[in-house]
Amino acid sequence: MDIIELIRYIFLGLLQGFTEPIPVSSSGHLVIARELLGVEAKGLSFEILLNTASLIAVLYIYRADITEIIVNLSRFIFKGARDEEAAEDFRYVIYLIIATIPVGILGILLKDIIGDNASMLTVGFMLFVTGLALWFIKNKRGQKKDGDIRFRDAIIVGAAQCVALMPGISRSGATLVGAMAVGMNQKNALRFVFLLYIPVSLGTALISVDDLVNDPNLSALWVPYLLAFIASLIATYIALKWLQNIMEKGNLALFSYYCFAIGAFAIIYHLVA
Repeated sequence: MDIIELIRYIFLGLLQGFTEPIPVSSSGHLVIARELLGVEAKGLSFEILLNTASLIAVLYIYRADITEIIVNLSRFIFKGARDEEAAEDFRYVIYLIIATIPVGILGILLKDIIGDNASMLTVGFMLFVTGLALWFIKNKRGQKKDGDIRFRDAIIVGAAQCVALMPGISRSGATLVGAMAVGMNQKNALRFVFLLYIPVSLGTALISVDDLVNDPNLSALWVPYLLAFIASLIATYIALKWLQNIMEKGNLALFSYYCFAIGAFAIIYHLVA
């Protein structure tokens, strides 16, 4: 394998990793990269590998929250603890499960229909939708904390995540819009969105282990696969930390403008190419 091929895989890892956590649609960017630069992943297992790298980065960043939730959940279920902290985290996990169910069902039913094979035109319009959604909630300042989340809120955020099955609709953007639309404050909305990302991504990784192990490209491409994995891991960490900082300042309009710009570019490119 030559150096250009290695750079191609590293680029895909960086692109997937950086665009996965921020609300600009990683799937849409992969479509644009394929059309514009002629680069794309070879097989589903490679995409899952990159998503797993992003998952590890998210797990690391939210490790303290995850540990606290697991401890309180264990106390509630196995030790009968009914203090406010244990009960709140128990309900929180239930709402995460509720919000995960819709996309899990749709993902299984539509896995052969929805993918990153969309055209630049479709991606362009969907990026505009993402940009508009972010624009409408850019100044919203909710008051709901973790303990204020209810069944209806989980259903709405779960439904928003289903919309993100379409290339060009950002998963983090859609769920963030849903969480803030039901009144969560920005910090807790971001936390809910990425804790919600974990079961979906983990489930996808687990059921795809066989695909990865039996990937005919794995033995020949393990070096570029590994480099892309590392690139995706680092890029996801940096991008999520950046997003946390932006959310603290309430500057979501930045991503809205970007989605409008890249969406317009995709549409124009499709029409003139």
